[in-house]
Amino acid sequence: MNPIERAALALVGARFRLHGRDPLTGLDCVGVAALAAGAKAPGGYALRGGDPEAVAAMIRDAGFVAVESARPGDILLMRTGPAQLHLAVRTARGFVHADAGPRRVVERPGDPEWEVLSIWRRWS
Repeated sequence: MNPIERAALALVGARFRLHGRDPLTGLDCVGVAALAAGAKAPGGYALRGGDPEAVAAMIRDAGFVAVESARPGDILLMRTGPAQLHLAVRTARGFVHADAGPRRVVERPGDPEWEVLSIWRRWS
């Protein structure tokens, strides 16, 4: 199992919290992706909005490269609604993300229902 996938799966069950960076107190999607990837998470963003190119640049600066198709351990940058971006970690069964609905980090089976804007893999 890919180390990023393993780290993301270990976060399943943590509470959801906007700007959360600690699994003991809560995580948002940025916190999940950053902790799983061992990267520094940015702060100061709103729940809605965001520029996909600026987010992509931050992911690239964290040592990831854009790829065409996802495999376990890749970071997915998605658009979940108008002016709403979201990050998730691809797993062998689906994807791990911070879900504001059940207010938890969850693993969902299959492919995301949202538009995938880009896929990012750790440069090694």
